[in-house]
Amino acid sequence: MAEDKYQEFVEKLVKLYGQFDSELKRFAKSSNSEISRKLGYSDAQFSRLINSSATEGEYVRAIQNTDRILKLMALEMELKQVKSGEPAPSESSSKKAGKILMGVAVLLALCSAFLFYQNRMQRSKLLHVPETRDGMLKWSFETAYVNPFIELDDLPADCSYPCYKYQGKWELKNPYKIPFFRERNGFHYVATEVNMYARCMSEKSAEGNIIEAYEYQRHEIWYDKRELPIDSFMVASNKTQLRGSYQNLDFEESETFVRLAVIHTFFRNEFNLDSVGIGRSGKVIGRDVEFVPESTLRNKFESASQLQDAMTQVNAIIANRLEDFSRPISCDFAELPKNDFNMISEGDQISFDCQMTTSRFSIDYTKTYVLKNQFIKNTCVPAI
Repeated sequence: MAEDKYQEFVEKLVKLYGQFDSELKRFAKSSNSEISRKLGYSDAQFSRLINSSATEGEYVRAIQNTDRILKLMALEMELKQVKSGEPAPSESSSKKAGKILMGVAVLLALCSAFLFYQNRMQRSKLLHVPETRDGMLKWSFETAYVNPFIELDDLPADCSYPCYKYQGKWELKNPYKIPFFRERNGFHYVATEVNMYARCMSEKSAEGNIIEAYEYQRHEIWYDKRELPIDSFMVASNKTQLRGSYQNLDFEESETFVRLAVIHTFFRNEFNLDSVGIGRSGKVIGRDVEFVPESTLRNKFESASQLQDAMTQVNAIIANRLEDFSRPISCDFAELPKNDFNMISEGDQISFDCQMTTSRFSIDYTKTYVLKNQFIKNTCVPAI
């Protein structure tokens, strides 16, 4: 249903802004930034709409807004025709012109009210409640009214419940990078941020050895204008291992690397605790893409055609290669932070050696979580 609404939305925008390029996701007569301002949307909102990642409700509202503009244009055209039809309009045409003027006035008022409301809501969000992609995740685990964690009083009398000290908020220790293996070189996937909330999954394991964790991930897609081959980033003796020098590269400080998009991902993990280590399984359950505005990118490229080519490539990555990044993860067992689970404390780390496979080409990477805000800081005391 949302796909049908997306097509309807695009078809209506074509009437306003000319032919639509489905690869570049842009219209012939105006840039996406200009269109978003005219419709009263932020760049991020319009990006969701034009990249077919908005909700059905968002498309319904966007179509209604576009219909108002099209109706207003039709009434203005009709009024112009009535006025130019006769030097001295008859009573009937005067009445018709009056009705059209009234319709134009009403539509102008509605459009103005809608745009004012949209802009006011945007300013309200920016000034009072900054929008964060992990806001719902924080609300779910940091609310004062519902506690999703197992508490000390819920633990068995002998305190034998390994997951209880793992509960709380974990973050990504270090960013990591993975080059995209595809038909063309030059594109890189960079993990910059992770906020993960972990809880004992008591409903699945009475022994307390399974942890459920919901994770917000922020990734970026970068383009290297040199388009160096992927082999230049791999260890010569091990074609699945990335060089340390590659992971240490600071793309922000390099003139050859350009950030094209930000990927927001919602991920569900299950961690299985046993005496020898921690197993990790999970998969993506939600994802959104936020493109860097073209106005920001223009001075990063030598020509408009080079910019358009890069955006065509990143759209192809989002449409195809991100499917590989949505598959269930493949990670080795991680070492326990401490052999005695009662001694787990803030600052402890869990490192997973994982493999990312695209087009049958595997790349190794390491993801390390750090416990930042532990829910149960005290140690369970067994019953006498």
